[in-house]
Amino acid sequence: MAFRGAVSLGKQTNTRLLSLPRHLRTACSVSSSNPFHQSVVYPFYQTGVIRVKYPIRAISGTTVDPVATKKETEEPSTENWKIKMLYDGECPLCMREVNMLLERNKSYGSIKFVDISSDSYRAEDNQGLAYETVMGRIHAILCDGTVVTDVEAFRKLYEAVGLGWVYAITKYEPISSIADAIYGVWAKYRLPITGRPPLEQVLEARKKKVC
Repeated sequence: MAFRGAVSLGKQTNTRLLSLPRHLRTACSVSSSNPFHQSVVYPFYQTGVIRVKYPIRAISGTTVDPVATKKETEEPSTENWKIKMLYDGECPLCMREVNMLLERNKSYGSIKFVDISSDSYRAEDNQGLAYETVMGRIHAILCDGTVVTDVEAFRKLYEAVGLGWVYAITKYEPISSIADAIYGVWAKYRLPITGRPPLEQVLEARKKKVC
């Protein structure tokens, strides 16, 4: 089966370099809208050893302009983020949840992720929240500047990526208070649970690192 593909040649191009046998040539036309541009149409063909799969585009001159394509793995723009998540990138258990939200956020672009363990973290860029403050418990910042913490922060983050139902029940009492109490215990002991030194030592190490 033959498939038709186009080879576009500029006025100055040497057509002998791209010519095919006469029996394979199907059409030749000159665009009326651009008398300086010829379009020679050849069929895609297959022999025992040669197989042409894709159209070839030749442009007059020494260079060919590449076709710009968007990478499939390109992260969505977060310029119009709805909520900012402050997370500890050195916490292995925390990163499991962060990675899940990152994957979901590819389809939403509504969460801006800020790693507080990064040397570039600045409190003044995040509602004045100091490193030692955000290390104590989860913090998130809404686009209007409102700061939310604990289970409410998780609820807002999950809502931003279409998973609001996961934490929906925590909107109501007494579930809300119970959930916050459980999270408070986790936040207090998360460093030793994950094999890291106490918060005081972490803060001291960060100060030395910054200095």
